[in-house]
Order: sequence, then structure tokens, then C-alpha cells
Amino acid sequence: MRKLLVAGNWKMNGSTASIEVLMTGILAGAAKSAADVLVCPPYVYLQQVAGLVAGSSVKLGAQDVSLEASGAFTGDVSASMLKDLGCDYVIVGHSERRAIHGESSQAVAQKFLAAQAEGLIPVLCVGETLEEREAGKTMAVVREQFSAVLDLAGIDAMKKAVLAYEPVWAIGTGKTASAEQAQEVHAGLRAVAAAKSDDVAGGLQILYGGSVKPSNAGELFAMNDIDGGLIGGASLQADDFLGICAAG
Repeated sequence: MRKLLVAGNWKMNGSTASIEVLMTGILAGAAKSAADVLVCPPYVYLQQVAGLVAGSSVKLGAQDVSLEASGAFTGDVSASMLKDLGCDYVIVGHSERRAIHGESSQAVAQKFLAAQAEGLIPVLCVGETLEEREAGKTMAVVREQFSAVLDLAGIDAMKKAVLAYEPVWAIGTGKTASAEQAQEVHAGLRAVAAAKSDDVAGGLQILYGGSVKPSNAGELFAMNDIDGGLIGGASLQADDFLGICAAG
């Protein structure tokens, strides 16, 4: 039985003071959650949040990682640095990194490997644009993004990884894929994994990300192949985030 995981991606939001308030609220309710809870602050607040979650059930993740281990890469942050700060997870391949920073599927696959080499659990994001969905290319797009990692890392690497489907057209837009639309893609992604290993596919957590709210989380999480959420805006409000956590 796959356990639900609810991950908060704070993106480029927060301050020392606001994070103290947010985490106080999350920590007060997270212990009651049947789902695993993960928060992913901006790099500069990782140490603060690491101190706040110490001794709790809440896990810490970063929003990105360098594909390089160390060296002259100004502005980059390595997997070993994230591990040193207490991170358990790291997001790789988020659509905003792919679109705004031009990250290719091959670069994302290298980041995935770099994260796992240091014992971090990658949260691998895949997803299509509205144009791609309307052209009927959804599965082709997400299959290519997922396969780039499988080809480089192998199917067994997914035993220590999480997959997240985030339709780009539903991120921060207020639009949400219907539970049935999301389930269809999640089932397709699990089938891609199953073609290489039924065992790995059966245990793989696949999260849905795209304007998840307390009001729609229950319907989404009830789907057979949706194992939690990668939450953006709603993760910045403790009550909303905990409401999503409770939906499972």
C-alpha cells in the first residue's frame, strides 16, 4: 500500500518571520496527518526550517539542485550541501525550471542522479503545456520526460524517488485537471514504469501538482494512481496545507 505524500513547494516566497508563523501552524497539525508531510523552502531558508522541523515528522526538501558535485559553478547548490543542511528530498525538473531556465530532460536526469548519489530522494516533475494537451501530446510529453531519467538511471532508481505530474496549464492558474484527467495520466506514467518493472511501478508514489486545494484534494487523492500532491500556493497557508494533508 502506497502512503500519501503531501509536499509544499514554497517557490520564491517567504521571509524569516513569515516562515516562523507558517511552520508553527504546520507543525501543530502535521503530527495528526495520515500522510507524509514535506516542505520545500527557498535555499536561503533551508537552515531555518531544518531547525524548526528537527524532531518532528515533517520532512525537509529543496526546490532544485546542481547537476555538478562541486567546483566553479557560481550560484549553484550541490546535493552534498543540501544533505549537509538536513534535506531528505529535492525537487528536480519542475516546469518552471524547464521553461524559465531552459532545463532539458537530459539535464534533469543528471540532477536526479546527482541527488541520489548523496542519498536525497528526488521528486521528479513531468507535465505538459496547454498547447501540448490540446494537440493530444500529453502522454508523449510526459513519457519523454520520464524516460530520460529511466534511460540514464534505470528503473530501480525509482525505488528511492517520487514522481510528480504537474500539468503546466494548471499551475498557479486556478485551473485544475479533473480527477479523471489526472488519474489517466498517472495511470499512464505507472504503465511506463511497469513496462520495466511491475514491482517498482506498484510501489512508486506519483503526486499530482496543479492548483490543489482542500476543496478538491479529496477527490484527487481518491484516485487509484494519485498518491498525494505537490502543492504550490496553498502550501503558504498552514490551514489550507493541513486541509490538503487531511484529505487523504
